[in-house]
Amino acid sequence: MTNILEEIRGALAVSCQAADGSPLQPTEFIVALAKAAVLGGARAVRIEGIENVAAVRKAVSVPIIGITKIAQLDSDVYITPTIHDVQELCIAGADIVAFDATERARPVEVSDLVAEIHRAEKIAMADVSTLAEAYAAMSSGADLVSTTLSGYTPYSTQDGSPDFALMRGLSTASIPFVAEGRLWEPAHARLAIEYGAMFAVVGSAITRPDVITRRFADAVADLRREPFTMET
Repeated sequence: MTNILEEIRGALAVSCQAADGSPLQPTEFIVALAKAAVLGGARAVRIEGIENVAAVRKAVSVPIIGITKIAQLDSDVYITPTIHDVQELCIAGADIVAFDATERARPVEVSDLVAEIHRAEKIAMADVSTLAEAYAAMSSGADLVSTTLSGYTPYSTQDGSPDFALMRGLSTASIPFVAEGRLWEPAHARLAIEYGAMFAVVGSAITRPDVITRRFADAVADLRREPFTMET
């Protein structure tokens, strides 16, 4: 397991996912996104869904961070929420299994998820939103944490920027961490590594053309609404 983390230390991982209703949602397009990301230099990919993980595993040789997204009736936790999800991801070919490790009410305890991941001899990556959650996840046996859920819990940073404050806190606490979430520019990914991230995961800025297009379209629309200020 340690060898996998060393292989991707200081590198870029790409999250290849598509939202419900996206033209890129079919598995063959997720595979194409993953292959394109690897071609561009990604050293790992983050893939959602059992079928997608299995298909991508056949198409690329880099480590796969596997997750599921399953809505729960009595919990806001939906990233790899159950033991069954963990088992299926491991069988499908995930090398690293990521899961929600927030303090919200949850269907399965973090320690139980970690134990099942380790039983399959995979790496347990806890997606957290705060430093306190990171401490708790590591105490429950997680191998590393990710800043993925900062901004997705009501008590975490909500400013729309990468949570560099959380990254600094994790680094100061010597907690092994992955930077993920709102890394929109190459400079963000580089800065995350400089802050001590083992590697950086970038998703929407690379693999969500609808989101990328909306950012450009909104910028153009904003300019149309504002006075023209360019000097001649």
